[in-house]
Amino acid sequence: MPYRLEMRSSLVHLPENKQRELARVVEIIHEEFADALEGSSAGFKKRGRILKIVLFGSYARGTFVDEPHTMKGYRSDYDVLVIVNSKKLAESQYWDKAIDRLMWDKGVSTPVGLIVHGAREVNNFLADGQYFFVDILREGIVLYELDDRPLAEPKQLSPADALRVGTEHFARRFPDSKDFMDTATFLVDRGNLRLAAFQLHQSIETAYSTLLLTLTNYSPPSHNLKFLRGLAEDKERRLVEAWPRDQHRFTAWYNILNEAYVKARYSKHFEITEEAFAWLTERTEHLHRLVETICKERLLLLKRAVGID
Repeated sequence: MPYRLEMRSSLVHLPENKQRELARVVEIIHEEFADALEGSSAGFKKRGRILKIVLFGSYARGTFVDEPHTMKGYRSDYDVLVIVNSKKLAESQYWDKAIDRLMWDKGVSTPVGLIVHGAREVNNFLADGQYFFVDILREGIVLYELDDRPLAEPKQLSPADALRVGTEHFARRFPDSKDFMDTATFLVDRGNLRLAAFQLHQSIETAYSTLLLTLTNYSPPSHNLKFLRGLAEDKERRLVEAWPRDQHRFTAWYNILNEAYVKARYSKHFEITEEAFAWLTERTEHLHRLVETICKERLLLLKRAVGID
């Protein structure tokens, strides 16, 4: 029988202030989606519906951290999956305003990571055994659903298949992350900190993508380093140590680099100091070491599961 998401819908394990915040998150998602579709004559937009909103990750499991003064300033994000009835409606143009509003709304003090997919796409992920979505189905909590229609019955990848897929992801993606770093170093030597920042951004993005793909067989199509960091750290808490958050300047420098994907290429106002870049480079190198260690540990466990020494 398919998993039935309505089996988990209670937030009773969360403090009341978190329950109120999540209710506000759902409200904002609905409001901004309706606004994005308003006045359109396109059929798929007129028929556009949010089918489910699912909380997953540490807040769903009850393993969240909400003590910014501990763990070098770390706090957990809300991880939210929105399922819409058309893959077209999962495109970023329909969700950029919602993501921005969730960041600044006074009723939501906890960062929100939003993933949006069409229902058919999610069902295909489940049927293919993408364990990122299998875990959501097993651990997630429904915050909203249009009806009680179940998602597809998930396939469980065998250890051999998981090993093959994980090995392919790691071998393909991790060297790219190192190459982006090498390119950033080359550009620093050339005196081009602006473009070096873009390459360093790509190195971090690819490192997180490598880890998520190797561990879960899924990485969202996002260039937002804070979002990717949150997803990766939820899967492996050791990654938290890569980015200390206990000083304002560290957070500010990471935010500058997060903006580099666009601004370093297109904005004449983008600036980054040598001090900031040196710190970001050092921490990125540490991130690489952590990602390599964690991914290799995962692959080693899978090898042992299939009887490979």
